[in-house]
Amino acid sequence: MGTQLFALNITKYLKMAEDLYIPTDVSKEEVYRSLYPQLEALLISETDQIANMANIASALKEALGFFWVGFYRVVGERLVLGPFQGPIACTSIVLGRGVCGSAWKQAKTIIVPDVDKFPGHIACSSQSRSEIVVPVKHKNTVVAVLDVDSNQLNSFDETDLYWLEKICELL
Repeated sequence: MGTQLFALNITKYLKMAEDLYIPTDVSKEEVYRSLYPQLEALLISETDQIANMANIASALKEALGFFWVGFYRVVGERLVLGPFQGPIACTSIVLGRGVCGSAWKQAKTIIVPDVDKFPGHIACSSQSRSEIVVPVKHKNTVVAVLDVDSNQLNSFDETDLYWLEKICELL
C-alpha cells in the first residue's frame, strides 16, 4: 500500500511539473515545503544534471523571488557558470575567492548578510546585497555550488540553509 501511495503522489506532482504550485501569503518555510516535493518529482526521471540545475534555478527564482539564482560547476581548478536565472554573471571563479569559491574550498554553506562586508566578495552585480552559497556534493566531493543572491540585506537564514541544502541533495 505504501508504494502505491508514493506512486500516486509522484504521479500527481509529475502532472504538475510544467506548472509549479506556489502558495501565497504563507511563510518562507511553507513555500519551501510546497516546492520540495515538486522539485523531487521533476528531477526523479531526469539524469542530466545541467537540466536539473536549470529547473532548480528557475523554480527557486519563481517560488521565492530571489534576485539571482544559479549554479557554478567545478571544472578543473575553477568554478564555471552553469544554469542560472537573473542578470548576467561572472563566468569563472577560482578556489577560495569570493563567497562561491570560499564555500567550495570549505565544502560548507555560507550565509552572507551583507556582501559588502565579506572579504574578497566578487561583485557580479552591484544590486546584490546578501547571499547564500550551498555546495553540491557527490561522494563527499564538491562538484558545484548553488549561489543565491538577494537585492535586500540579511535575506537568508537557517530556513534557507536547511531547504537549499536539502534541494541540492536531489542532484
